[in-house]
Amino acid sequence: MSDQAHRSTRDEHGKEFDRARNQAQRMPIHSESGVLFEQAMAQTRMAICLADPNLPDQPLVFVNRAFRDLTGYEEEEIIGRNCRFLQGPGTDPEQVRKLRQAIANEDVVVVELLNYRKDGSAFWNALHLGPIYNEDGSVRYLFGSQWDVTDVHAARADEKHARMMEREISHRMKNMFAVISSVVTMTGKLDDAEELAEKINARIRSLGRAHEAMLEVSFTEGPTDPHPLFRDLLLPYAPSGEAGLTLEGGAVPLDSNIVSVLALTLHELAINAVKHGAYSVPEGHVRLAWARETDAEGEERLRLDWRESGGPAPEGPPERRGVGTTIIRRMLAMGDGEISHDWRPEGLRVEISFPTSL
Repeated sequence: MSDQAHRSTRDEHGKEFDRARNQAQRMPIHSESGVLFEQAMAQTRMAICLADPNLPDQPLVFVNRAFRDLTGYEEEEIIGRNCRFLQGPGTDPEQVRKLRQAIANEDVVVVELLNYRKDGSAFWNALHLGPIYNEDGSVRYLFGSQWDVTDVHAARADEKHARMMEREISHRMKNMFAVISSVVTMTGKLDDAEELAEKINARIRSLGRAHEAMLEVSFTEGPTDPHPLFRDLLLPYAPSGEAGLTLEGGAVPLDSNIVSVLALTLHELAINAVKHGAYSVPEGHVRLAWARETDAEGEERLRLDWRESGGPAPEGPPERRGVGTTIIRRMLAMGDGEISHDWRPEGLRVEISFPTSL
């Protein structure tokens, strides 16, 4: 800091010190404590005030510079007035009642009030209020500190709105999948294709579980933890429950398109495991690992490694490609994705790779 800037700061502190001392001289504070009080009030950046509960209407008798900066009022417009002049049409009467009750009971209280500056602009005030006692135990002053939490309050409101939207979307998604499932079931019965309808419904339920799990992270930015998503998708197929499934990997980017591809892909792999692989026996196990990687062209991709163990040895590639495999390959191909199968003696291994944003 330059000498000129240092002198300017020192002069400003000096003026505030003199202001605090003049206010303190109007208050019966012992000399040594008074000096410390003056210095602290002159330098602190926290908005602070003192009110005298022994005078009619409990007027303010001291405010520091931070209080004046916060409210926009000058000292002569504040001293001698009850602090309710900061209240306005949006101030919650219940919070004001809590203040009054705390004062009457000599309690310490923290409340959030919507207060108003001199220019009429509103701000959320986290007010800490408590008594200061004389040596004989009587209340001498009411100490108040103010903190502008407007930004914090706005963030809370945004989060609350996001949660409300999440619940509404979840409700609508469930209804949508239920309607689709009902239509498929009814069509299957009318066309004497109930078995086919159940296969389609299984895929619909898988998509529903995927999107339901993703709502937990849909309002957050950046990589997310897919453990809940993968667990919800695969655990219903594991005959031994948690013991039959291992998930390994960290946070990865997941958008709605990726979720849809993942849901159907993992559903088809799980169904195949139930029919022919690890999940066809109680002791079967599936390990699913995933990681982000960068290919030779510098593109970021998501790679999944599916490994089955504990089940019957695979007989090798099927003679013809099933419907599920065809669906997976077509969906991955549309997003520049890849899939490979390796029928090892210990169990099927599948590797899947696709861009982190489809």
